[in-house]
Amino acid sequence: MRSVIVDCAVYRHGHRTEGPEDLSDALAEARAAGGFVWIGLYEPSEREFDLVTQEFVLHPLAVEDALNAHQRPKLEVYDDSLFMVLKPVLYDADHDTVSSGEIMVFIGDSFVVTVRHREHSPLAAVRHRLEEEPEMLDKGPTAVLYAISDAVVDHYLEVATELQNDLEELEAEVFRPEGGGSRHTASRIYGFKRQILEFRRATGPLVLPLTRLAGSGPFGGTIPFVHDKARPFFRDVGDHLLRVNESVEALDRLVSDVLAAHLAQMSVRQNDDMRKISAWAAMAAVPTMIAGIYGMNFDHMPELHWLWSYPAVILLMAALEVLLYQLFKRRGWL
Repeated sequence: MRSVIVDCAVYRHGHRTEGPEDLSDALAEARAAGGFVWIGLYEPSEREFDLVTQEFVLHPLAVEDALNAHQRPKLEVYDDSLFMVLKPVLYDADHDTVSSGEIMVFIGDSFVVTVRHREHSPLAAVRHRLEEEPEMLDKGPTAVLYAISDAVVDHYLEVATELQNDLEELEAEVFRPEGGGSRHTASRIYGFKRQILEFRRATGPLVLPLTRLAGSGPFGGTIPFVHDKARPFFRDVGDHLLRVNESVEALDRLVSDVLAAHLAQMSVRQNDDMRKISAWAAMAAVPTMIAGIYGMNFDHMPELHWLWSYPAVILLMAALEVLLYQLFKRRGWL
């Protein structure tokens, strides 16, 4: 069990004290002191999570979600606990990719249990920051839930900014003067759209849980284990999330426009190439036609035995070629 416990501590009046090894004793100590116990777990198995489930009386459906992962952000209210799923995202600047992890948070009257999947997670930083703010940590499990939500959504804003920078680079590539970008530009744009979709899966479903925690909307009634005074803080996090979702929507529309513009440019470029090919083919057809006529093996042909026939035909071919070249050039075909 100790292998999956990242951190475990009892907090009294906003200050950390190392809890007993036994989870039951730690919970009893926290309740007796008016504090709470916070246990952080990393990808526990079902057997490893059984002890936590029994000690904190966690709902089996929430436990199943926490163990299986691959959940949408959501908020579930049970008799003895509150269960929330968040999806922190990580932006890889080297490969321009967005990947998401998962954080499951159980809160009750005197406990917080966090379960994270994948490596990237803001939980360690959140715990360290809260321990430096005893007044905030003294608010209990509600403060932990708020701090985790705030950290996750704030990082969404950073990722949205990085994606905006990537989109500007794509726009510059597509609309550069020489036109249209390389043959790999379309695949880059489509890949970028996939990253936006991955980002949206993390940010979009989180709106309703934060709305409920903020006490807004049709589902914004009283949420157990969350203080009413915390609602303005969750409302602030919700406002930040709305900004993120607006940015994601704008990015999705812009990347669709960039892809359409790129495909239009490729079509125009192909039309230009076809016109050039057609123009050169027309120029090549004129001397071919003349040479074909005078290459026929007939004795009685006009000017066939004339002394100046050959230079006259060559001169005629050259004159027609110059005339066609000027005509196509004036019309923009060459």
